[in-house]
Amino acid sequence: MTNHKLFTNCFWLDNQAEEAAKFYTSIFPQSGIGDITRYGKEGYEIHKRPEGSVMTIEFQLGGMPFLGLNGGPVFTPNPSISYFVVCETPAETDALWKNLAEGGMVLMEMDKYPWSEKYGWVQDRYGFSWQVSLGKLSDTNGQIITPSLMFVKEQAGRAEEAIQFYSAVFRDSLTRGILKNGPGEENPEGMVKHAQFNLAGEEFMIMDSAAAHNFSFNEAISFVVHCKNQEEIDYYWEQLTTGGGQESECGWLKDKFGVSWQVEPIQLIDMLKSPDKEKTERVMKAFMQMKKFDLQKLEAAFEGR
Repeated sequence: MTNHKLFTNCFWLDNQAEEAAKFYTSIFPQSGIGDITRYGKEGYEIHKRPEGSVMTIEFQLGGMPFLGLNGGPVFTPNPSISYFVVCETPAETDALWKNLAEGGMVLMEMDKYPWSEKYGWVQDRYGFSWQVSLGKLSDTNGQIITPSLMFVKEQAGRAEEAIQFYSAVFRDSLTRGILKNGPGEENPEGMVKHAQFNLAGEEFMIMDSAAAHNFSFNEAISFVVHCKNQEEIDYYWEQLTTGGGQESECGWLKDKFGVSWQVEPIQLIDMLKSPDKEKTERVMKAFMQMKKFDLQKLEAAFEGR
């Protein structure tokens, strides 16, 4: 599956990535399954996954790129990052809601709300959260599915700061609008009730919530940034870790708000798809020893240099 977008939404699963991809692509429009990568012998002491088992599976939902990653039972998804889905007919809304709610947990009942004639918030059978809304695609710049970040606990009140931060990091950014809480509302005055912004051609939503929540951002959902060269890897790595972010292994990092990102060269996924197992094993060995990716070293490992 060719990916022309800067971002891919990555879902961390235990060993259900393939099953989840098939489920999601069966219920969303403009969907399909792409390439699969598999674990090799290399790095077993780290990943503990059987050789030949699915490592990642690419899929598209509503024209948006997703990646299912079988990483083990380490991270559990929660509603701090959810996906806002626009449906343009009541029948489409009801059908999607029914499928996502089956085996899941309703967080807000499908009902009429001030912002939508028909809206509900649900955690699906895999634990990922969706806001399903009857509306117009023109309101989300034609985007069917929009990632929505909710700033809770110690991050509550930082949503506007986050918009400014991400807009500075990613070029060609645009803030669509920010709606803030007024006096006497549930959340403190001035907090972001809802905002929509665009990074490199992709829509995002964001909100603050000062309510008591037992969750916050974690690695169960991350955003993969596809880099063409080492210069882009260096740039995004430095920018996203600035101000208190945390470097992690294998191209992963957390920004200063706790949101997880993977800064990855586009060449890496092609290397991992190679039918030559010796090459893919060498690449896996090389990248498992890295924090920020070194493209030259990855390519040298692939070629056996």
